[in-house]
Amino acid sequence: MPESTDGTTVVTGGAGLIGSAVIWGINNQNRENVWLVDQYEEDSLKSRNLEHLRFRRFVGVDEFRQLVRDDSEELSGVKEILHLGACSSTTETDEEYLHDNNFLYTRELCEWCLGKGARFVYASSAATYGDGSLGMDDREEDLEKFQPLNLYGWSKHKFDLLARDEGWLRQITGLKYFNVYGPNEEHKGDMRSVVSKAYGQIAGTGRMTLFKSHRPDYRDGEQKRDFLYVKDAVRMTLWLAGNTDATGLFNLGNGSARTWLDLGRSIFSALGKEPSIDFIDMPETLRDKYQYFTEATIDKLREQGYRDDMFTLEESVRDYVVGYLAPDLRLGA
Repeated sequence: MPESTDGTTVVTGGAGLIGSAVIWGINNQNRENVWLVDQYEEDSLKSRNLEHLRFRRFVGVDEFRQLVRDDSEELSGVKEILHLGACSSTTETDEEYLHDNNFLYTRELCEWCLGKGARFVYASSAATYGDGSLGMDDREEDLEKFQPLNLYGWSKHKFDLLARDEGWLRQITGLKYFNVYGPNEEHKGDMRSVVSKAYGQIAGTGRMTLFKSHRPDYRDGEQKRDFLYVKDAVRMTLWLAGNTDATGLFNLGNGSARTWLDLGRSIFSALGKEPSIDFIDMPETLRDKYQYFTEATIDKLREQGYRDDMFTLEESVRDYVVGYLAPDLRLGA
């Protein structure tokens, strides 16, 4: 993995799943000149994500946005911003909030970086692809064809379109994360992964639940996702951040879709138990917004030169369940 030059790395969303894992990855490169930007309460589940991380400064979101707007001298040492902070709830209905928090915030940081010659890497999302019927290709030529299924996806898609139309994608890097899961996600509540939720269900009842399919072309449990372990997401993110020629949009996924049944069986296997899976109706409010198939095309990432192997689904679930969920640990512990 390429080493970065001296200077401060800002990681927004640094107390969240991907953000805290990225700081863990930076620390593993023997770097700790990091500003962690986020909002959290001292006694929250998020605070546990920071227990074993090394960083120079914690900055609240509002304070950081003000420093950027003021072009504060305090930012003079910043060489890169990894903007991973956002409202990632696919059920959020406050469009004005998402516009400010996900779109305007990203634009502010991007414009500051472009003006200062700092590296800017930001989190887009596979949610921008909608139901997948129009493909999931990270080439930028026909971005406008995609139709996200929720306001979160639209808030990410709008910035991708702006960055392309302004020519910024020739200088910055957008990361279209697929279904990222792993340690440090417990604070996400209902938005945490099925692995995390199912572990609690199995520990309590010996069973787990999955949504029924409400489409005739998919049997129950055979809806497919591109599941990406957070440790792979970290390696990809830092590799791209360290390569200034790697600009534009990049899908970050495993590149191979697997079923929810595959995931469930992997959890039971990691626990040494026989699978026992119940299917429940999907809430009606989700049915027309649900992605039945996601699979990252990662040719562009590979063409850029990324060669690392990735965890298989079974390997990553075992690492997560046995290494973190069962002993209740966070990254770096």
